[in-house]
Amino acid sequence: MTHLPELLAAVAAGADPGPFALVRREGADHLELFTGTVRVAERLADIPLPDGPPGPRTLALVPYRQVTERGFACVDDGVPLECLEIARHERIGLADALAALPDVPVRTAGAGFDVSDDAYAATVGRVLAEEIGHGEGANFVIHRCLRATVEGPPLVAALAALRRLLSGERGAYWTFVVHTGTRILVGASPERHVSVDDGLVMMNPISGTFRHTGADADRGALLRFLADPKEIEELYMVLDEELKMMATVAEHGGQVVGPYLKEMSHLAHTEYLLAGRGTKDVREVLRETMFAPTVTGSPMENACRVIARHERTGRRYYAGVLALLGRDDAGRQSLDAPILIRTAEISPAGDLRVPVGATLVRHSTAEGEVAETHAKAAGVLAALGLGPQAPASGARPPVRLADDPEVRAALAARNAPLARFWLDQRAPDAPGLPGLAGRRVLIVDGEDTFTGMLAHQLGALGLAVTLRPWHAAGPVDGYDLVVVGPGPGDPGSTTEPKMVAMRGLLAGLLAEGRPTLAVCLGHQLLCGLLGLALHRRDAPYQGLQREVRLFGTRRRVGFYSTFTARADADRLATPYGPVEVARDGADGAVHALRGRGVAGVQFHPESVLSPDGLAVLADLLSGLLPSPAGKRSTAGELSTAGELSTAGELSATGERSATVERA
Repeated sequence: MTHLPELLAAVAAGADPGPFALVRREGADHLELFTGTVRVAERLADIPLPDGPPGPRTLALVPYRQVTERGFACVDDGVPLECLEIARHERIGLADALAALPDVPVRTAGAGFDVSDDAYAATVGRVLAEEIGHGEGANFVIHRCLRATVEGPPLVAALAALRRLLSGERGAYWTFVVHTGTRILVGASPERHVSVDDGLVMMNPISGTFRHTGADADRGALLRFLADPKEIEELYMVLDEELKMMATVAEHGGQVVGPYLKEMSHLAHTEYLLAGRGTKDVREVLRETMFAPTVTGSPMENACRVIARHERTGRRYYAGVLALLGRDDAGRQSLDAPILIRTAEISPAGDLRVPVGATLVRHSTAEGEVAETHAKAAGVLAALGLGPQAPASGARPPVRLADDPEVRAALAARNAPLARFWLDQRAPDAPGLPGLAGRRVLIVDGEDTFTGMLAHQLGALGLAVTLRPWHAAGPVDGYDLVVVGPGPGDPGSTTEPKMVAMRGLLAGLLAEGRPTLAVCLGHQLLCGLLGLALHRRDAPYQGLQREVRLFGTRRRVGFYSTFTARADADRLATPYGPVEVARDGADGAVHALRGRGVAGVQFHPESVLSPDGLAVLADLLSGLLPSPAGKRSTAGELSTAGELSTAGELSATGERSATVERA
């Protein structure tokens, strides 16, 4: 016998039952009831996780403002990091919970968005033109908030909304209500942000929104959605961004499994699963993954700046996470953290907030993104009586289009152009290229954690890698190669501190003749120093895959850039010696260059969009770091074969261990 009935009786009588949470996790036939006391923590590291018997310890409500722990920008609204320290944990069967929860209408007044459709559309246009169009990033999520006032007891309304979500929504990762005494959160989040179980770290990037109004989605329309280039590129971009995070929290980076179709009552999404082994404290895992690109954008640090510029209000808990921390049977830390989306926040006075956002990419239209915000809010608004319930399918279960052979084939086809390095299971202790084992590489990060993925690829080639942010002073001697990495921004700026510092670093490396590889932003700055003019592309190359000719070989690679250098010849005389250029035949855009002890690439060889990226790195490194015996290593000598892992094989995921240090 649980104490849910007495808790609900207290709510019905108008008494405060004390802090609690009711949670149904994906696929479970029961709800979990957590009760205890609430305290406020300043930092994620302060979330309590004491030793003891197995089980959950703390449920943390992590607001968006915690992103300042990573030094990222935000409009600081002062919303607290609240921690429910769990004293009691019970399970309630789903049928029993539905029978016990209040089945009453939720009544509200004064509902409306704080940003109108027209104003939101205007913001979409500005972000596309001023941010994506000016090289500030590949995609950005801008939110707005529906506000209303709950009529009647707020906790009764939240529990009634939970009942409707449990019975009317499907496909949610967590369906929940959390009451801390200072606020109530109720929602049905579709997306796992990050989890840690038995040392396996997993993330679930979800992107692409297919809207439908019937009880079942239209199969033909869904297949057209799955073939839409905008939706495909949007998923690839968030996949890349979460692979960057996995490169930090999993010892050997993340392996990609999927994609899958996540079907919900009003819409469907596409998603991947990323998995890798890790040993970090789960609170550090939370910190290093703040916050998902599906609710912020990429690259992450600049996305936070863009959000602050265009939203101008705090996000409260929107885009943050619920985080359940505990211990397993072996005493190891565990974590399960859904993203706080499709979630309503209700104050004790009845103020209701339902935040929702859309992902803006180069193909976005203002009309489409406005419609997406309405579609994403539909489920929780219906539960709150602010919108129609999804049509019921009657006595039969809803049709699962995820099982349709053509749908499965369309999803599987999305992997065909991607880099096998991230999709295949990588053998541990695989040899790198001859002559590279133990050679030391410094990667200078220009505020784009693609550098973490690059570190894992260079490690797989046999190199020992050190990562250093652009603003951290330090020597470059003692390294066999310096990689000046990617980042957002205008490479033509002569005053922006990052551009000044990275340009100065490159000038010093060139003057000293140190082996140097420049990637994306680094490549653009290198081109400027070599005397090539930089141009803003007419259309941004953000999340774009192209086949290009590199020094006599066709390579398929992924671009994330708005600027490019141009050249009118394949060989150039520069202040630092002759340089060979791989350029576009149509407009002269410089895709790559190489000279004595220096090379640069405009694309991202480490991206999941670069199936030939590892081979490109191998070829360039063989010129930059010839083996002591003079043997030239080629990409053909590198074995990257591996069997495609399935979800059941994830526990065996591994690769060659690289020495990755944080300078």
